[in-house]
Amino acid sequence: MSNRNLAILMRARMRGSSIPSLSLPHEQPPASLPSPHDLTGVSDCAESSGSSANSQRIMAKDVKDWMHASISIPEGAKESADYILKDFSQGYLTLPMEDRRDLLISLAKDYDVNRARVRDLMAQYLNLEISHGDHLVGDDDGGASSSLYRMERSLRDALKPMYADFCERLNAQPGGLKLLAVLRADLLSLLAVENVVSLRALDSYLKEKLITWLSPAALQLHQITWDDSASLLEKIVEYEAVHPIRNLIDLKRRLGVGRRCFGYFHPAIPGEPLIFIEVALLKDIASSIQEVLWDDPPIPELKANCALFYSISSTQPGLSGINLGKFLLKRVINMLKRDMPSVQKYATLSPIPGFMQWLNSKLASQIKLAESEASGSNQSEKLQSSTFREDILLPHEETTILDSFGIQIIHSLILVLGSSVNNMRQNIKENDLSYKNMVLNQFVKIAVSSRVIVKYVHICYLIALCFN
Repeated sequence: MSNRNLAILMRARMRGSSIPSLSLPHEQPPASLPSPHDLTGVSDCAESSGSSANSQRIMAKDVKDWMHASISIPEGAKESADYILKDFSQGYLTLPMEDRRDLLISLAKDYDVNRARVRDLMAQYLNLEISHGDHLVGDDDGGASSSLYRMERSLRDALKPMYADFCERLNAQPGGLKLLAVLRADLLSLLAVENVVSLRALDSYLKEKLITWLSPAALQLHQITWDDSASLLEKIVEYEAVHPIRNLIDLKRRLGVGRRCFGYFHPAIPGEPLIFIEVALLKDIASSIQEVLWDDPPIPELKANCALFYSISSTQPGLSGINLGKFLLKRVINMLKRDMPSVQKYATLSPIPGFMQWLNSKLASQIKLAESEASGSNQSEKLQSSTFREDILLPHEETTILDSFGIQIIHSLILVLGSSVNNMRQNIKENDLSYKNMVLNQFVKIAVSSRVIVKYVHICYLIALCFN
């Protein structure tokens, strides 16, 4: 078991710890796809051009034809639909991103809502309503009620995009849910570079359906341990996005005594967590991540009083915006409360992405405002209305923070940074941005050492006021 895990881990580390892009798969087309029967015109075209690019275009055309056939197939022909959907699923994963883009645009535009049919039905419905007046229709109205209900049902069906049934059928196929997540990941990557309305509509529909199909009731909570399969452990190493797993010892520590790892699994995607969370059992809330990652040996679990959630990672880019983490966190907390009644504190130790960039921009605005006021420039009134002057904290919130941490702590922080502020202003004039970053980093260290890390966003704002 150890040797096999070691080999698996080494392969994962050689590929790198970042999440692989599902938009650009590296797998080769299966030998059986497309079959010669499906590619009737491949040989003629290949002989005329002699290039692999033409055969790749034909492959993309065939995948598009399979998509069209699966959308157009009647409801009763389930066996044929299953066969075509299987071909489409395998074929789509062989396409490069350029061909996927063309196919997704075709799906979004060519199989959108049939608006001509909607307009016809709306006209019929309004005429039918007018002919029967505005009175409420009940069971006693006989044919009038039936006509209205039939028309309303037809309207509901017509307002569904034509690709709705295609997605429903695909979800019912083995591996279909995973493919839909891949489709949405590709959609998100396309929308990041080109804002196409029809693609946005398709993305919104897919997101809504994935939220339904991945409801917490349909997900299975599983504690991941060292005894799980090597393939599952490999995925944990591969998908860990917050604190990369450095080696086999690190992995074993995170799954060993004083640690927990839980994942959400779906029956349609076996052996692969959709999202997983890592927990450290500690005596008290840690003030830095190093205390968690380098806690060796860990404390006995019976002495643990705090469950610290220090890493959560999603394995599917196509599930972006679907809040599985909130439900996973709640279920894990309930499980720990049941199994470990000695744990009384639950906390997270999470980074704040983009905070330093935000703070730097606010401080730069305040420095310009202070310089303008000192020079008596006419620009001061304009700068006073800048975003830095917005009321980030309400008066009672400022009072609460001061009461919680005490005037002494705030005063100490200002004294420590006070001498640096004047130098900082002078160095900013000389474009010495490294000195500004040094002061800001010094402040963050002081905030952490003062154990105000939980609310240091608010403290940063108060400290920034000293730039006046």
